[in-house]
Amino acid sequence: MNRIGDKGQLVIGCVLLQTILVGDSGVGKTSLLVQFDQGKFIPGSFSATVGIGFTNKVVTVDNVKVKLQIWDTAGQERFRSVTHAYYRDAHALLLLYDITSKSSFDNIRAWLTEIHEYAQSDVVIMLLGNKTDMSSERAIRRDEGERLAREYSVPFMETSAKTGVNVELAFTAVAKYKTVYTQWHFNTVHTWLL
Repeated sequence: MNRIGDKGQLVIGCVLLQTILVGDSGVGKTSLLVQFDQGKFIPGSFSATVGIGFTNKVVTVDNVKVKLQIWDTAGQERFRSVTHAYYRDAHALLLLYDITSKSSFDNIRAWLTEIHEYAQSDVVIMLLGNKTDMSSERAIRRDEGERLAREYSVPFMETSAKTGVNVELAFTAVAKYKTVYTQWHFNTVHTWLL
């Protein structure tokens, strides 16, 4: 089955979805990626990402194979200009904060401003409150995350890279949304061109 991606690329038997993990340093982006890709949590083994790292993983969404090309970005300010370059080609962004860190939550608005400045207007954004396994140290209530997500009209869920709670669901949810949108957009444009 051949499909045309929303950026015009022909993908043989698979939809390509460039997904970027963004958020402050230390919110668990790399751990979330490892949990999704390898199904495990490696405690204390990650230092801050320098620049950009990435992996590929194929998931099936509604009988369609979706190749997620997942980019893990550095959260430190000094690497922001590098991250900006990747926003332009992104199909989906998972924006993370740490539920035990008020500052990482407070910085979400700045991240969203940056995303809206550099990313395409049709990029899928999902807000994730990570580290739910540390609920005894929670600084941000779930309803605060939900309220912020509503304010920016983006989906929201809480995850735990340590236990795996909602990790796969977060990635497959953005893949499903973007796949449905791409099919609708392609069919609409194709019908209009006929």
